[in-house]
Amino acid sequence: MGVPKPLTDDEITAALTELPGWERTGDEITRTYRIRYHAAVAAIVTIADRSRRIQHHADLDLRMDSLRATITTHDAGHVLTHADFDLAHRIDAIVSAHQSLPLD
Repeated sequence: MGVPKPLTDDEITAALTELPGWERTGDEITRTYRIRYHAAVAAIVTIADRSRRIQHHADLDLRMDSLRATITTHDAGHVLTHADFDLAHRIDAIVSAHQSLPLD
């Protein structure tokens, strides 16, 4: 399979236009969702299961009323790749299914 190819700045900017609420900070993309604690725990379990299946994971930070996801491709030297944006789309769908509202 090999090491994923890093995206260019232009590719990253274009990919972010398809992910409202996600922001780039250096070589990571991050989004914070407002979500009830127990719903967030359930979302994290689902995210972890899907992440295992695609062999790509996010760093997740659970708080009483929010969940923050941060993504980068560790295997490619902590840079952004297509896998990061694919995972971000999946996380959006999972969190949405757990009835959350993103913070603006």
